[in-house]
Amino acid sequence: MAVEAEAKRVAAEFELTDDGVRNTVAEFVAEMKAGLAKDGTSMSQIPTYVTGVPNGTEKGLYLAVDLGGTNFRVCSIQLNGDTTFNLVQSKVAIPRELMVAQTAKELFAFLAKQIETFLRQHHNDHFEKHLRRRATVSTPEGYRDEHVFRLGFTFSFPVKQVGINRGNLIRWTKGFNIPDAVGKDVCQLLQTEIDLLKLPVKVAALVNDTVGTLMARSYTSPGKTSTLLGAIFGTGTNGAYVEQLSKITKPMIGDYDKTTGEMVVNTEWGSFDNALKVLPNTEYDAKLDRDSVNPGIQMFEKRISGMFLGEILRIALVALMNKPDVPLFRDDNSSHNDYHSTTTIDETSPLHTQWAVDSSILSIAEADKSVGLRALRQQIEKNLGVSAASIEDAAAVKEIAHAIAVRAARLSGAAVAAIVIHTGRLNPEASSVPQPKSTAAIKEDILKGNLAEAASATANKLADTAGLSVNEEEIVDVGVDGSLVEFYPGFEDYMREAMRAVPEIGAAGERRIRIGIAKDGSGVGAALIALVAAKMEQNNDYAGDLMQRLESVGETSENVIEDEK
Repeated sequence: MAVEAEAKRVAAEFELTDDGVRNTVAEFVAEMKAGLAKDGTSMSQIPTYVTGVPNGTEKGLYLAVDLGGTNFRVCSIQLNGDTTFNLVQSKVAIPRELMVAQTAKELFAFLAKQIETFLRQHHNDHFEKHLRRRATVSTPEGYRDEHVFRLGFTFSFPVKQVGINRGNLIRWTKGFNIPDAVGKDVCQLLQTEIDLLKLPVKVAALVNDTVGTLMARSYTSPGKTSTLLGAIFGTGTNGAYVEQLSKITKPMIGDYDKTTGEMVVNTEWGSFDNALKVLPNTEYDAKLDRDSVNPGIQMFEKRISGMFLGEILRIALVALMNKPDVPLFRDDNSSHNDYHSTTTIDETSPLHTQWAVDSSILSIAEADKSVGLRALRQQIEKNLGVSAASIEDAAAVKEIAHAIAVRAARLSGAAVAAIVIHTGRLNPEASSVPQPKSTAAIKEDILKGNLAEAASATANKLADTAGLSVNEEEIVDVGVDGSLVEFYPGFEDYMREAMRAVPEIGAAGERRIRIGIAKDGSGVGAALIALVAAKMEQNNDYAGDLMQRLESVGETSENVIEDEK
């Protein structure tokens, strides 16, 4: 009983009340506004220079590449114009020596070579036409007609973006360390190597994976409503949404299309409320933050992301294990255990090592409804290094893991709610959806003999309960991706509970928010941003673009201008 009582006490520390959700939403909206007004705020609110989202009718063949870590992916996406697409892809590991190369050229030349290999293998017809046409085109390099492919470049490292296809590397992460690349435009570094290989490719867009999620969902989402938000709830968390240009009042460097009146903004909401004004902060959160590589930073992400949830669980379990009067993962002899074996903790147990507990155990704990929690107990042995854990031990793990995950989901719901409220895309007061009659009012109609009215009210109530009374035009579409929202049982349901607790949304508004999985934002999304970039290109940009491109491979601007004449 001591284990059960202590587990419930710890779980209660993770409870995020409805008032807590409302306070979180209010602060979130305030920090969004601050980030739109100036740089240097907690939520960066980074303009992406993407000024339109697709509607599913777009067509064309585009390239996308993704440098997200130790692998490099190249893919081509055929947009069919009917919300569907065909994708061909290849993936190659980055050699370790290139991750720590002396110069950026070594890495980016390797990436360009992978693009060439992909084109020869999967689009050789385009490639051969490009080579044959080269000798007959009047311009020196023939780029006017030979940009067969626009390419979206997903580059998952910190970048200061200054244009839709311009961004300077701030620092390397994930084991990369090439000092001479820092401060340089990563799109230009790749374009230079592509040009040296004379490939018919233009790096048209620099892509953040969250923006890609938004674009991919907007292309594939059903109905007439464009997607408002793309969000990732997985190893990390972030969101990108469609903002009115008039609300972005801080300075923006670089050219962009002003005609749409909109721009996609990358919130970088992982750093929301670093000051902990409203975020819950248990002793376990505090320890995780103190022992992290970036104390005081990414405080929102540290309560939501899969990267951190397993560690929060580990810290909480170890705290209980260290209590002499709480026999978690301890028993006196085998008779106290239905396995008829004494519980033991392996010396190499992940419980003893920071970051060693995989967050997937939270999903397993939530999903296990079996008698005796057999599935969870097997995972406790496999993932925690605890053999013959008792039912009480497993129940304690389940209780605490559930509380940690529910808090993460409710905070995630608060983030979505804040975006919806800030953008004004949901206005329950202005909704044309009639509020259903109460059951008592319907019974009263029946007693009064108003049977037709009672029947109509009953039908409306049933439709309302099923969410069928919402018109397509009133839907607010949200695209999500990530292991938590996709695989944790009931994660979206807990998000929606939090949204309903916010007065500006409520039950009626929550039903109008459609959340759908958006797969492959780094592929399809990158291709779609390349499409947007292609639309933004001006017809008279050719000479200047060609001049810049040839200069980067050793030509002179004078030669370009002369040859253009």
